[in-house]
Amino acid sequence: MTTSNYATERETTEGKVFTVTGGDWDQVVSGTDPINDERIVVNMGPQHPSTHGVLRLILELEGETVREARSVVGYLHTGIEKNLEYRNWVQGSTFVTRMDYLAPLFNETAYALAVEKLLGITDEVTERANTIRVLMMELNRISSHLVWLATTGMELGAISIMLYGFREREHILDIFETITGLRMNHAYVRPGGVAQDVPDDAIVKIREFLKMMPKKLKEYEDLLSGQPIWTERTKGVAVLDVTGCLALGVTGPVLRSAGLAWDLRKTMPYCGYETYEFDVPTHPDGDVWGRYLVRLAEIRESLKLVEQALDRLKPGPVMVADRKIAWPAQLAIGVDGMGNSLEHVAKIMGQSMESLIHHFKLVTEGFRVPPGQVYVGIESPRGELGVHAVSDGGTRPYRVHYREPSFVNLQALPAMAEGGLIADVIAGGASLDPVMGGCDR
Repeated sequence: MTTSNYATERETTEGKVFTVTGGDWDQVVSGTDPINDERIVVNMGPQHPSTHGVLRLILELEGETVREARSVVGYLHTGIEKNLEYRNWVQGSTFVTRMDYLAPLFNETAYALAVEKLLGITDEVTERANTIRVLMMELNRISSHLVWLATTGMELGAISIMLYGFREREHILDIFETITGLRMNHAYVRPGGVAQDVPDDAIVKIREFLKMMPKKLKEYEDLLSGQPIWTERTKGVAVLDVTGCLALGVTGPVLRSAGLAWDLRKTMPYCGYETYEFDVPTHPDGDVWGRYLVRLAEIRESLKLVEQALDRLKPGPVMVADRKIAWPAQLAIGVDGMGNSLEHVAKIMGQSMESLIHHFKLVTEGFRVPPGQVYVGIESPRGELGVHAVSDGGTRPYRVHYREPSFVNLQALPAMAEGGLIADVIAGGASLDPVMGGCDR
C-alpha cells in the first residue's frame, strides 16, 4: 500500500482502489509549525452550524487571514445513484427527490425528462402536465431561495430575516402538501407526467401567496439592503468573476451574479419555458452582495412564472395516454389518510381481469426502456442540474448519474476564501448555497 497526502491506494482484483479522505489530520497539522510559521490549522465542520449541513472545511490560518482552504465532502453520502440500479424506472422518483432536499421537484423533473427522452415520448407529455411541472418548480425555486436568504442572514448576524424567510416558506410547503400529500420528498413528478392533478383548493392558496409575497420581498429589502452591517459583510466579499466561474464550472445565481445571463430555461428550454415571459437577472460584481440581489430578483421572476402557469392551466390529462407507460395516476387516498380508497380499488378490480393483471405487472415490474443513453440539464435554484441516464433495455436503470450544482460549485470555495478573512469564509460559503444532500447523494 502506498501513501499520498490525499488518498491511500491499493490494488484489488477489480483494479486500483483509492480511499479518499480530507487528509489525515495528523499529516495536515504536522506540515505546519504554529510557532515559527505563525499559522494554525482549523477544522470547521462537519458539525459547524454555518457549513450548511455536513460540509467540512480545513482552513490554514495566519491570524484572521485564510492562507489555504480545503473542502471535504461525503459525510452525507446516501448511495442514491447506486440504489436506482436496483429499482424500476418509476421507483427512481422516490430516491432522486431526496438528493437536494431543498429542491426535490427539480431532481424529480430532471429524472423524468431523462426517462421520457429514452422512451421517445417527450412530445407526448400533456400540456397540463408540463404546466404543472413549471408551476411546481417555480414555487420550489422560491422556497429554496427563501431558505438561502434565511440561513445566510442568520450566519451573518441578521436573526430576524431567518424567521421571516422560514415563515414565508411555510406557505409554499402548505401548497405542496395540498397538491402532493407531502411537504418534502414528494415523488410527484413521474416519467410520463405527474402523480395527480392540482386540486382547486391549492389554486386558491397559490393565488393568495402571489398577492402576499411581493410585499414580503419589499420587507426583506427594507430590512437588509440599506443595513450597513449587511452591506459591509457582503459587498466586495468572496469575489469570483465570470472567468473564474467558467473555469470551475460554476452555474446558477453565482454565475449570473458575475454578469453572465446563462439560464437553461432560456438557453436550452424544456417543459415549454420558451413560451413564458420572464427575465434572467444578472449583476456585474460577482460578490456576495450580487448573489443576494440576483436571488431576490429571481424570486420576483418566479412569481411571474407561477402566475402565467396558473393562467394557462387548462383542463386535461396529467399523464401520457400510453397505458403501458402511464403509472396509475389520480389515486384516491383512503379514509385513514393512507393507501387507496376502497372505491379506487373497486374500480381497478371491476374493469377486467386483463386490466388488473396489467396494473399489477406495471406496478411490480415496471415498463421497459429502450437501450441508449441521454443527458438532460435543467436550471435548479443552484445551477445546472443534469441527469445522465443509461438503459440496457430492461425495467431498471443501468446507470443514472447526476451533475449536481452544489458539488460542482463547492470547487469555487478555496478560490473565494483564500487570502480573505475567516469571517468571509462564512459569507462566501453561504453565498454558494450548497445543499450537502445533493453534493454527496
